[in-house]
Amino acid sequence: DQRAFEKLLDFVAVFPHYFVGSNADLPIVGGSILSHEHFQGGHYTFAMETAPVEQKLSFAGFEDIEAGIVKWPMSVIRLMSEDRDELAKCCDLVLERWRGYSDSTVLVFAETDGIQHNTITPIARKNGNKYVCDLVLRNNFTTKDRPLGVFHPNPTLHHIKKENIGLIEVMGLAVLPARLCEEMDVLAMYLAEGKDITLDERTAKHAAWVDSFASNYQISYDNAGEILQTEIGRTFEAVLKDAGVYKCTPQGRQAFLRFVEAVNR
Repeated sequence: DQRAFEKLLDFVAVFPHYFVGSNADLPIVGGSILSHEHFQGGHYTFAMETAPVEQKLSFAGFEDIEAGIVKWPMSVIRLMSEDRDELAKCCDLVLERWRGYSDSTVLVFAETDGIQHNTITPIARKNGNKYVCDLVLRNNFTTKDRPLGVFHPNPTLHHIKKENIGLIEVMGLAVLPARLCEEMDVLAMYLAEGKDITLDERTAKHAAWVDSFASNYQISYDNAGEILQTEIGRTFEAVLKDAGVYKCTPQGRQAFLRFVEAVNR
């Protein structure tokens, strides 16, 4: 609610060299701790912070607040103002409208069977004299085909990332399962030696993934590890795209703007 935004902005007012954000308050979309506010912060610049605004927006009643859609795989509204009280109110307006918003054409449902689906992952920081809030729209709607969430990593990506996408990952830093340390070391060795990776249960799950990129490289002992890291990065980008409520397509942007219009009604 508005008080949560006020707390985040109070924090960066005292520690302007830090970012601070809150994990979402619903399961699946990053709410790993739901019994209390789950804030995370630090002195670090994430990729999302440096991403530009690709389309400017304006919210009725808050015309002095700079707003826009961020060029990012997930669905992010950036708000900027020197007045942190007004900024908190604007953030709360967006959250309030998002909680009750549905658009069946893109599988956004505010609730089904009394279960709430829409929420926000907010991140606050300072940029000079201005306070900045990035509001990441989240939705945890599930179907029989996607029991872990429609806006969750596609099952074809689960060999790399199956877990929920939380605050740190939203901003572009992958938090990957520890099993990958051993799996990627073994996989790199097998690829360099030309071995059949389907014969080892640690690497067999990655076979289709390797087939999708192996022909693009001359794989050797010297570069196998680096190649796998590059491809994991590309896979994580796909994970973030899956987690984005509005896809980075013309149709997705049109749907995004329909929500903005709903906020302004």
